[in-house]
Amino acid sequence: MDSARIVRTSCRGCHGVCQVLVHLDAQGRVLRIAGDPESPTSRGFICPKGAHAARTLHHPERLATPLRRVGARGEGRFEPVSWDEALEIMAETFDRVRRESGPEFLALHQGTGRPYTEFTGRFIHALGSSNFVSPGHNCFLPRNIASALTVGWLPIADIYGRGGATPGSFLVFGCNSMETGAADGMCGAMIAKALRKARSVVVADPRTTPTAREADIHLRLRPGTECALALALLHVIVGENLHDKAFVEAHCNGFPELREHLIPLSPQWAEPITRVPAEAIRRAARALAADGPCAVLWGNGIDTSVNAFQTARALLSLMAVTGSLDVPGGMVRWVAPAGVRCKSPQEDKAQLGMQFLTPEQKARMIGAGRFPFGPGCHQPTFWEACLTGRPYRPRALWLVGTNPLLTATRGDVIEKALREHIEFTVASDLFLTPTAALCDLVLPAAHWLEQDDVVYFHKIWCVLARRKTAQVGQARDDRAVMLHLARRLGLHEAFPWADWEAYLAWLLEPSGMSFEEFADKGVLLGEMRYRKHETEGFPAPGGKVDLASRVLAGAGRPALPAYVEPPLSPVSRPDLARDYPLILMTGCKVQPFFHSEGRQIEPLRRLRPEPLVAVHPEAAARSGLSGGDAAFVVTPHGRARFVVALDEGLAPDVVSADHGWWFPERGPLDPGWKENNANMLFGHEHFDPDCGAEPLKCGLCRLERA
Repeated sequence: MDSARIVRTSCRGCHGVCQVLVHLDAQGRVLRIAGDPESPTSRGFICPKGAHAARTLHHPERLATPLRRVGARGEGRFEPVSWDEALEIMAETFDRVRRESGPEFLALHQGTGRPYTEFTGRFIHALGSSNFVSPGHNCFLPRNIASALTVGWLPIADIYGRGGATPGSFLVFGCNSMETGAADGMCGAMIAKALRKARSVVVADPRTTPTAREADIHLRLRPGTECALALALLHVIVGENLHDKAFVEAHCNGFPELREHLIPLSPQWAEPITRVPAEAIRRAARALAADGPCAVLWGNGIDTSVNAFQTARALLSLMAVTGSLDVPGGMVRWVAPAGVRCKSPQEDKAQLGMQFLTPEQKARMIGAGRFPFGPGCHQPTFWEACLTGRPYRPRALWLVGTNPLLTATRGDVIEKALREHIEFTVASDLFLTPTAALCDLVLPAAHWLEQDDVVYFHKIWCVLARRKTAQVGQARDDRAVMLHLARRLGLHEAFPWADWEAYLAWLLEPSGMSFEEFADKGVLLGEMRYRKHETEGFPAPGGKVDLASRVLAGAGRPALPAYVEPPLSPVSRPDLARDYPLILMTGCKVQPFFHSEGRQIEPLRRLRPEPLVAVHPEAAARSGLSGGDAAFVVTPHGRARFVVALDEGLAPDVVSADHGWWFPERGPLDPGWKENNANMLFGHEHFDPDCGAEPLKCGLCRLERA
């Protein structure tokens, strides 16, 4: 390379759509990363995760070669091996387990939705195993599956205004991507811009976030009561005839049943449940209806609840009755760019390779039938099976981009399973995480700066180019690894592409562009069309929005959204609340980190050097604590150590604890995950009966001085 240059690519620090400019020196080393001001998706925005990505890329502790365990599990002793040897070990082991015990004794566990999702489910299902494990039951999929049943597609807020209008009103419900960076194919800075244009902004959140402070109405609800609040908003809109009558009559099934169902679910009913004044609920509902189209920004705040699925159904009903579906400035169905073979997961079931499974193989999935609308193998049930052997114990496991000791509940169960019960484990990651340190084989995964890619996952309305700008050691893209392994295992039907370059060419083939031509272009946008339902209907049962779901009724579940009190709350367990008087929330995102990622990166760590628990000053004083004190959060299931951060924006009996914490600087053998892990504070007893979500934002706890 003769001179310095700038490469346009796309960030993958989270689920966003941010395009960036990577500045390289004459030797090709990354000097800095900046937002791309010409990007139609992010307009120059970049968050700290993206800006400091080169620190991750070149971190001295990055995995640079495949590693094979040579000591006992947990000793942290590994030796480098070649990629060819690593792939041969995996292929031989997977094939042997498949022949000796059956394909269901193989499992693949992925982390949050990343580009590897194009292949992970496809790979394990092509092997004949239905045990595809993910955190989807707690993240995104409750909303996604509820949307598929109710509307037929996942509604996304029309913040970019491609039809000439941005939302007139916003309901921000359990979502804070404006501060954390991005989510669901939307840039946080673009969301904030659209919020400033709206006539009414309503925020439903137990915390007083920056967005809540600037909102027209902040509905500070009790954690876990999201469904009750959504139903009360619907009660006002429908009861006061504020709904879009023409849309409801032409495009909705079950409205009379919904209207009848909502009669007793008034703001007065909801006030003692949610702690939100009835008059505030009425004002919010009227504003959302009058100032529409209404856009709902929804997130993990409603996913992690025993009411996750029903809350999503209630909010989908609100979108429908306000006539906000697929209209400019409402909740839209994105049109994918022409000429690229990309579909969203809900539109392309073949992406997960389900067609390669027989009905008998599907029935052998661990937890099959436990949750009628659960997204595949239920993660907590899977780990319990690894420990107990019921209904059987998987023998070989591939962990791709996941660190479940920290990010899943009951890390102690997972640790015991990895140490003692699963015969062969592989981890693909950037670093030797606490989870990877317990595995038999560790593979160095490529960073997004080391990838050529056609990027569509989580975006759909646009397809972005990702260009490789660096290479550290022998790191490989997870999907390229799966392609190599698929060939060794004879999975030619599921993976017909010769290599990664062939796969990219296949994605772009209908466009007539080569990858280089596509990368030079940088972004493709779909030609957005609105009101598609007027000619195509809705791809839901009956061709209309299914407000009273026949599918749910057929599964023995409520056809209309129904509120259930959280199982561990001051209301449901007053006996327990005497010893654990505070309501515990966890899992709220913070900008520097993405779940358990980023703790090694010094500029990010400076922004959040320690795990915090946000506490109202009154609650802290009652526990004898001040801001900056070390404290234990104690629940019936465990305790974890945090630093107290005083927050007057919380209710006096609500605390919010950081999740995903470990201390990489201590080394992989004792990085503190057991002592500082919020997910150790929960059990495996309570789940959403529809989708298996866990109540991670509505438990009971107390504070003790550490």
